[in-house]
Amino acid sequence: MADSADVLIVGAGPTGLTLAADLARRGVRAHVVEAAERQFTGSRGKSLQPRTQEALDDIGVMDALRDAGSPFPPMQTWRNGLRDGEWRLVERDPRAPVSRYPVPWLVPQWRTQEILQDRLLASGGTVEYGTRLTSLSQSDGQVRAELTRPDGSGRTLSVPYLVGADGGHSTVRETLGIRMKDEGGALHAAVVADIRIEGLDRDHWHIWPDGPGGELLLCPLPGTDMFQLNARADDEDAELTPQRIGDLIATRTHLPATAVTDVQWTSYYRPRTALAERFRDGRVFIAGDAAHVHPPGGGQGLNIGVHDAYNLGWKLGQVLRHHAPDSLLDSYEAERRPAAQDVLDLSSRLYRLGRNPAGSRERARHRARLTLLPAHYRNSPLSTEARDQPPATVCQAGDRAPDLTCTPADASAHDTGRPLLELLNGPHFTLLAVDTAPPPVPPAVRTLAISGGALAQALGTGLFLIRPDGHIGLATQNPAHLDHYYAKVGLSG
Repeated sequence: MADSADVLIVGAGPTGLTLAADLARRGVRAHVVEAAERQFTGSRGKSLQPRTQEALDDIGVMDALRDAGSPFPPMQTWRNGLRDGEWRLVERDPRAPVSRYPVPWLVPQWRTQEILQDRLLASGGTVEYGTRLTSLSQSDGQVRAELTRPDGSGRTLSVPYLVGADGGHSTVRETLGIRMKDEGGALHAAVVADIRIEGLDRDHWHIWPDGPGGELLLCPLPGTDMFQLNARADDEDAELTPQRIGDLIATRTHLPATAVTDVQWTSYYRPRTALAERFRDGRVFIAGDAAHVHPPGGGQGLNIGVHDAYNLGWKLGQVLRHHAPDSLLDSYEAERRPAAQDVLDLSSRLYRLGRNPAGSRERARHRARLTLLPAHYRNSPLSTEARDQPPATVCQAGDRAPDLTCTPADASAHDTGRPLLELLNGPHFTLLAVDTAPPPVPPAVRTLAISGGALAQALGTGLFLIRPDGHIGLATQNPAHLDHYYAKVGLSG
């Protein structure tokens, strides 16, 4: 339990824990409060997209997540009790940008949260369960949060900033009066559960597309002996008892109800597609499902929340630790709200399509977008493209820096190079000087000089100030442009 903090985060899900872990490594005191009495125990958001893996690698948890997970297995279709074809829901797209993490990674959400929390605690952050935000108010310099425990005891915590990462029914959002604008039409409800079941191999993601009431899928969860069940709901009023889960299996698959030997977690959900009208109110921000909700089509939900946190974390760090102007924080909404809007549209389309071989061609059209690697912030007030008509074929300000293998100009003759994003990892800015001499930089900026090669071809000649989240903030051929940008992000002096 923290008596003081720089940032109070409401919600200990993937978004809140990612933000807290990122802040802690920047020397920002981050405290997380969670209304639930203990960590979440379900597998819900099990897909980590390639760009998300890059972000989590930078935060320092990807090695543990690789050990805890696996690639997605091939799909196995069943009809009339017989295997009826093997295929892949998740294909590598050769058109997607190069990444050290080329395919989605399968990790149960509860395990992802455990790993993030371990990282946070090791970095000096704190998490408090069984603590609910009951009210908040703010002044020019502080946010006052009233926190209450189940026994009725409470306390007030005053912090410079507060972030609501408390889900689709966000108390923070509702307290601020921020409306959610519904997008698109109604979507069918679904059941998800973590179960033990006999009679299936663990080398496939099993699907019964034609069962009475709709399709049913069972995905083996790595590091466990469990499967995640996902099925269209045919009776929205039925309680999700173990018997109900067994009946679903017996009705829609060739397996008997008795094949289900344990039900550890269940959830019923009616997907909704909605976007908050704003992501900031003074010193309070919302992120993840508190800011945008959408169906699980394409495996994007957890990922978009992680990227909200990854975007906001470095900006809060610059304001709180490096005296950047508070206006820097306005770029959070300017960048993340359009990104969320794009995902809402795509997720709804893929959810309606379903997960079956018939939709493979349509899904293939969107494979690169689903990786989140092409996502950019070109229209952001933080993206300054100062080169005179750069070729359309090179990266622009706002783009993710390409993760191509490169060899720094001062490397030894035996150095075969490393991926760029690996060289950029850390809570700092990097000035990338490509085929040009690097100018002097402030102490908080690292310099990396590159001469020739694939990276130089992808970027073009010039100076590229790379933000802590791996996006190009400034692209220029004139060193004089750097000082103005440094002032915007707290790097001057």
